[in-house]
Amino acid sequence: MSALELFGALLRRLGWFVVTFWAVFTLSFFLMRLSPGGPFMGEKKLPEEIRRNLDEFYNLNAPLHEQYLTTLGNVVLLNLGPSQKLKDYTVNEVIAEGFPVSMSLGVIALTLALIGGTIAGVVSAVKRNTIYDFGFMGLATLGIAIPNFVLASLAIIIFCFYLPILPAAGWGSPQQIILPAICLAAPYAAYIARLTRAGMLEVLNLDYVRTAYAKGLQPRTVIVKHALRGAILPVVSFIGPAAAGILTGSLVIERIFNVPGFGSHFIDAALQRDYPLAMGAVLVYTALLYVMNSLVDLSYSVIDPRVKLE
Repeated sequence: MSALELFGALLRRLGWFVVTFWAVFTLSFFLMRLSPGGPFMGEKKLPEEIRRNLDEFYNLNAPLHEQYLTTLGNVVLLNLGPSQKLKDYTVNEVIAEGFPVSMSLGVIALTLALIGGTIAGVVSAVKRNTIYDFGFMGLATLGIAIPNFVLASLAIIIFCFYLPILPAAGWGSPQQIILPAICLAAPYAAYIARLTRAGMLEVLNLDYVRTAYAKGLQPRTVIVKHALRGAILPVVSFIGPAAAGILTGSLVIERIFNVPGFGSHFIDAALQRDYPLAMGAVLVYTALLYVMNSLVDLSYSVIDPRVKLE
């Protein structure tokens, strides 16, 4: 692909990003505004005058179309304003504080999933129908079948109560990262193991791999340098949704392990009807999902030149 074709493809992706971003914003805005209740209608009733002043301060008493245009303008300026529930915090400050924590947890979990899943898939394919194959695929089936919140609960019972070697909550030390990262990575490692095994089984029977064996190359060289590159394509296409899923799926894990990430703020914003913060979270996750999928498509065309980026 030439540089001009690449630039054109990226430009088209940017145009679709704007359309997708606007559609998600519009849908989220009206769903939040049209659902019953509001940010200042909790169990503790506020005096009518105070509630009216708060509605006026946050522009909630304006007509719906005016609220929509004002919020859309703020999004374009990348300024969603103050949070309606967190005192002295703007949405940008909450994102800047919580997103790096969620991103760190997600990157560690994705790295664990890629390394563990790829190794398990390669070993299962090379040692097909052996105890290694049955063992890894059995673990992969369990990893897919067990929800991560159940796995997190079991991990806390085992490693925090019966074997008190790891902390049950918190963030900052390596010991506090181990359990949430493993619980978050487990289902994705299972999918990657199954995809890698299927890809390797298909590639190991191709002529160019047999030719490499016939030339007398070491089995490790054939697997790593020749077979794995062709078998990894389904895994690469899975990384984009997996990365987005790990970051958005960390909401529950962050809550269970009391990790001060962006996911916890997202849950609180949704429960407390904090419109600006909930909107900011939705848009951040939308942008993340779109960017990751675009990067995967780009890497796909780099790994296999026959694939055209459109």
